[in-house]
Amino acid sequence: MTDGQHPNNDSGSANGEQHDKNREQEPGDMMLMHPLKEPWIQYAVIALGLWLVTSPMSLGYESTWMTWSDIITGLVVIGLAGLTLYRDNPWASYANGFVGLWLLMAPLVFHAPTAAAYLNDSLVGIMVITFSIIIMMRMEMEGAAVPDGWSYNPSTAAQRAPIIALGLFGFFVSRYMAAYQLGYIDFVWDPFFGNGTVQILDSRVSEAFPVSDAGLGAVAYALESLMGLMGDKSRWRTMPWMVTFFGIVVIPLGFVQVLLVISQPILVGTWCTLCLLSAFGMLWMIALSFDEVVAMGQLLKRRTSEGVSLWHAFWMGGKLSEEDAGIADKTRSDRDRPAGMFWGISIPWYLLGAMALGFWLMLSPTVFGTQGLLADSSHLVGALVVSFAVIATAEPARAIRFLNIPLGVWVIAAPWVLGPAPTLAAWSGVIVGVLLVALNIPKGTIRDQYGFWQEYIV
Repeated sequence: MTDGQHPNNDSGSANGEQHDKNREQEPGDMMLMHPLKEPWIQYAVIALGLWLVTSPMSLGYESTWMTWSDIITGLVVIGLAGLTLYRDNPWASYANGFVGLWLLMAPLVFHAPTAAAYLNDSLVGIMVITFSIIIMMRMEMEGAAVPDGWSYNPSTAAQRAPIIALGLFGFFVSRYMAAYQLGYIDFVWDPFFGNGTVQILDSRVSEAFPVSDAGLGAVAYALESLMGLMGDKSRWRTMPWMVTFFGIVVIPLGFVQVLLVISQPILVGTWCTLCLLSAFGMLWMIALSFDEVVAMGQLLKRRTSEGVSLWHAFWMGGKLSEEDAGIADKTRSDRDRPAGMFWGISIPWYLLGAMALGFWLMLSPTVFGTQGLLADSSHLVGALVVSFAVIATAEPARAIRFLNIPLGVWVIAAPWVLGPAPTLAAWSGVIVGVLLVALNIPKGTIRDQYGFWQEYIV
């Protein structure tokens, strides 16, 4: 019996070792091991915690809530970094990332009375997230980087660079407007609409938010930029969970922000130059990030077809052999270079024409002197036309352009439905509407390949 048991034990041990070996090859496992391999990061986080504990006394917060928030948060940061170092607990390091998020929110929640408190917590929060999560997730992962059937890699540093740059622009603009809402400055510059930005920041719409809505925008933009830095060039397959959250923050939540901006002339009665610029940048962020989300979705579909649960694939990702990567002799080099920043984006002339018509609709109430519902319709529809045309420059999202066709039909009918309208305004609507329908029918040239997603590019 004893002799007979040894083969079974050896077999079980071998199976266990093989299982462990396979598990070590999961990208998600590497995410858990890496915090324990970079101890210097935790010492930097501890230093940030000490900075937080001592900041209220040296910076003069003038707020009991902010003072205690920073002292307690600093101690939590130190404790979680210590757990990572001395208890080999990788989850503690990732938990510090959420502490960093709280630091970004705390000045808004407690309405920090001084700019020093707001800027200090924002900067330290970004640094805590950077050290606790971002740096650790920059490690190179094994396996191919170009999705199967794709002509390029949507996760290279070059691909993410414009997204990060646009996120930083939005962060600085939003922080500037938040400084006004929090009372640190008395005026906000607007080159085209006079005090339009001030009117919007003081409007009932902004006051309906429990905290500064511009401050919330700054937090969102900061997270988008930080998430753009996370992971290596294979993150579409090694970190599906992160690409999913990134896609949610940028695409649906970003578009909600755009809708809030384009509704300003209807709800408040004026435009805001800085808001329009940040919204226009957000539209390009949506277009630039769409391809990576599609690649991640294809990875999850492939993994589930292999018998892996969606939950496991979502958190652990998957590997891809070099034989299955890209397209033979047609794959672009994933070496980072300026041209690689805009792979997956093409701007055919008809989409440029649609954008121009959208801008014209936004200006037409001023040109023709229309008012009331017809003016509101022109403002809203024009901004939506621009939004859908910009997003449709992403080749995987080219079908979005079809949403402009019913908008074009509405532009034709609006002067008669919402009128009366000046004759020139009515005929302008007819011409613009017909052109919008015509310009949003053709698909145009698609330069790159996107695996099975190609059939959805119509």
